[in-house]
Amino acid sequence: AGEWVGLELADGKGVHDGNVLGVCYFECPAGKGVFAQPAQLSGIGAVPANAPAAAAPIAAVSASPALVSKAVVSQAGDETPETLPSKPKTADGSISLGQQVMWNGKMSIVRYIGEVRFAAGEWV
Repeated sequence: AGEWVGLELADGKGVHDGNVLGVCYFECPAGKGVFAQPAQLSGIGAVPANAPAAAAPIAAVSASPALVSKAVVSQAGDETPETLPSKPKTADGSISLGQQVMWNGKMSIVRYIGEVRFAAGEWV
């Protein structure tokens, strides 16, 4: 599936909260999260000094009810989203966690960089 970038949109017109199909990639308010490929982004800002650490994604609630969730069941029987750690930068080093970028003309902040489990197959 290649490398993907999880974004928190400034305008709140995303599609999730950083959780997709029971996997937590990052945390943001509901309806502000999207994923994009690095080539779809243009970097506009430096990484702030208080940018989150690479292993900082934390769980919340998952995506659309039409999608089947692959949640991890704990010993207590609770379903909690599986958490995948983020890389600090894209493979080419052009995008970093916490950086402000533009995606489809929308200001956003990079919250996750890495592999995803929802994008198998070919995308055009």
